[in-house]
Amino acid sequence: MPIFKIKHITNYKYELPVRDSANQIILFPIKDDFQKVVQHDLNISGSPEIEIFIDYYGNEVGTFTQNEPHNQLKIFSKVSVETFPKLLPQDDMFSSEQWHSLDAIKYEVPYIDYLRQEAFEGMAQLKETALSIKSDDDTPYQTAIKYCAHVFSSFEYIKGITAVDTTIEEIMKLKAGVCQDFAHVLTAMLRLTGIPARYVSGYICPNRDGMRGEGATHAWAEAYLPEYGWLGLDPTNNCIANENHVRLAVGRNFADCSPVKGVYKGGYEHIMEVNVSVGYNDEDFNDNENYFQPKEVNYPKPSANITSTRKQNSYQEYMEAIQQQQQQQQ
Repeated sequence: MPIFKIKHITNYKYELPVRDSANQIILFPIKDDFQKVVQHDLNISGSPEIEIFIDYYGNEVGTFTQNEPHNQLKIFSKVSVETFPKLLPQDDMFSSEQWHSLDAIKYEVPYIDYLRQEAFEGMAQLKETALSIKSDDDTPYQTAIKYCAHVFSSFEYIKGITAVDTTIEEIMKLKAGVCQDFAHVLTAMLRLTGIPARYVSGYICPNRDGMRGEGATHAWAEAYLPEYGWLGLDPTNNCIANENHVRLAVGRNFADCSPVKGVYKGGYEHIMEVNVSVGYNDEDFNDNENYFQPKEVNYPKPSANITSTRKQNSYQEYMEAIQQQQQQQQ
């Protein structure tokens, strides 16, 4: 079975010293019959004590604080994970029986959160699209495969056009995004047609053909199927997520699975850089860590007459550019 060597470095740099930094990390790969953690080294600048607990969704979560003033916070996770393939669904039950089984569990605690979809503009349209793709005699498995292919073919993969807080309605207007956006649309389609769906964060491991999302954290969806369990679906690459995908966390959406998040007291200006490396060889696992050092950043001096405001995300910038083009054409 493949053993993947993964390095994940998160580096925060602050313009001015900050203090009372409280942080949460979900950098502990899921341990089950299909994933085995062979080795995991976790180093954090300042060497804080990490408290670990299991959250509502079964994820291993770490928390730590940094009370002393600091200009940088670096989190370095190095993990070796062995993965095992999961057999695909046999799909030998009648379609009507499977849909009836899903309907029977819709109020059960393990699934209710994965069926509830937050309302968004265009939800009725997305549900109509989902229902038009699904045939009357399709099983939940066949339906999920069709939805995965639909998202893959209908949305363009463009880095930098969205942010972690980009909404589904914005993604649908853009018809573009990255892996987390594809996963959010797919989970919504599944939920709107009665299939429990959850968001998955992790890593995608390289293969000979190359995969979109390599060299970074990755995201995909899992659909719950009767008599089978959770099936991973990667709409970014239109494939089933199996032994080439390493799972870190599951939840309703990105917010439940964010690898690193936190709060601090201090100035607004900061920068975060993330570097991820996935390979197979021990030489790659133990190579010179200087390669993964984030670049030095020179911050502009803040003006005394200007107060900090929240920066626009790339979607807002994109929409402004479109509006400017339209005004110029008029």
